[in-house]
Parts: sequence; structure tokens; C-alpha cells
Amino acid sequence: MFTATTSMYCIFGKPVSHSMSPLVHNILFSQLGIDAVYLAFEIDDIKKGVESIRSLGIKGASITIPFKEDILEYLDSIDDMALQIGAVNTVLNRDGYLVGCNTDCSGAIEPLKETAGSVTGKHVCVIGAGGAARAVAFGMKKEGCRITIVNRSKGRGEELANLVKGRFLTLSSFNDLTDLSNSIDIIINTTSVGMVPDIDKSPVNPSVLNEKMTVMDIVYNPLKTKLLQDADNTGCKTVDGLAMFIHQGAAQFELFTGITPSRQLMREAVLEKMSGKR
Repeated sequence: MFTATTSMYCIFGKPVSHSMSPLVHNILFSQLGIDAVYLAFEIDDIKKGVESIRSLGIKGASITIPFKEDILEYLDSIDDMALQIGAVNTVLNRDGYLVGCNTDCSGAIEPLKETAGSVTGKHVCVIGAGGAARAVAFGMKKEGCRITIVNRSKGRGEELANLVKGRFLTLSSFNDLTDLSNSIDIIINTTSVGMVPDIDKSPVNPSVLNEKMTVMDIVYNPLKTKLLQDADNTGCKTVDGLAMFIHQGAAQFELFTGITPSRQLMREAVLEKMSGKR
């Protein structure tokens, strides 16, 4: 039962109806006996969203597509990692003083290491140039990877490639250069291509894939995207988007509450929901 003293947390995005964040955060609140609720808000204006955090006393917020970069100018401070990345996915409300953080970076790197082992010196292709792509690219740079940014449009893609001292390819060029695949160790899709309802789409031509690669997709609905299906069929190691979602969400929950949550509980909750059992 919610009362006037119940703490409120939320997620801002558009679209956001597919998000599993309310499910996992509310389950964790319940399991841990925390008097709090986490809600999803689909908004058009992130400035007004930030104003609502202040006016409603929202304790913390998750930020998703398309607001991770635009939100920076409306916050009071930004931590070093988020500032370097240029994208925020977590906002903490400290008595009206709003701090921006980024848990996408560690959220992508940790599950990738669990599957691929050491990534140092590996050639990583990051597909996309938005907030998630920036987090992943800077994380890979920190790990000593060689980076290629692949994006539909040139401007944002080249900008990110320059920031991480990498190379840039348009998506069409990337999918045409099948000989390039021999030099790629890891492909990470950070775009929404393949997300429900467009589950028959993939940003990567299957001919680019080979069995030596590790392929990660940050889309987690569906769990097995077209890209990951193609990667499985090719013999690649794969990392699903739920792994990143759980790792970054657990880091968010710890920032919100100071408590390290059970990643296993979070994953089981999402899998039950996706299977229709919850």
C-alpha cells in the first residue's frame, strides 16, 4: 500500500511501455521491504520531466531513449563517467539537487567479459551513435579496444568515432564489406533495430558474421533478436540484451538505495514476464 511517505522513482523515455524497469525495481522494493514505487512515464519534453523530478520530489529516475544526451543541460551536476560519455541514464535527487550518472558503461562491459573473456586489444564494432553507443564505446576504449563506430548517418557517427580515437563506417558500407568481418572480434548493437514489434529486422547483414565473433545486442525484447539468431546460426558467442539490462539496472538500484540487489532475482522476474507467467 502506497502512502504520502512512499518514495517515488521512475523511468522517462519514448517509447517506454515495453520497459521492464518498473517490474524489476518494484519486485526488489517489495522483497527488501522498501516503501517505494517505480513508475514509467512516456514524455515528449525532457526539460519538463526534470522539472517534475524536482516538483514531485521523485527520488531517482532512469533515463532511456531518446533523452540520454538531451538531459545533461538540465541537471545540476554530472559525474565524471557520464560527463566523459556525454550521456546520462540515471538521475539522483539529493534534496532537490539533481545528479546525473551513467550505469550503461559497466552494464555492457561486465556481461561481455563474462562471455568473451578479456576484451583488451580486441576490435569492437559498435552499431549506433546515441547515448547507449557512447557508453559502450567509452567503456571499450577504457578496456584498450580498437573501435569502429557504425551508424546510418555520418555526422554523429564520425563525432563519436573521433572521441574514442576509432574509425567510422556507415551502416551500408559496413554491411557491404564482408571481408572486414575477418578482423572483427566483437559486434555490439546499441540501436533499437530488432525490438518489438519489428522483430524480423537486424542492423547486420548475416554475411558479415563469422564463428570467431562475439555478438551482443542491447535489445532485450525479444530476448533472442534477429541479430542474435543469425549470430547463433553462424556459431558466434552471443550476449543478450537482458544481461546488460540487469547489470545496469542493478547498478541503478544500488545508486538509488545503497543496496546491492540480486541479479538472479531480476533476471528471473523479467524472464517470467516475457514468458507470460507473471
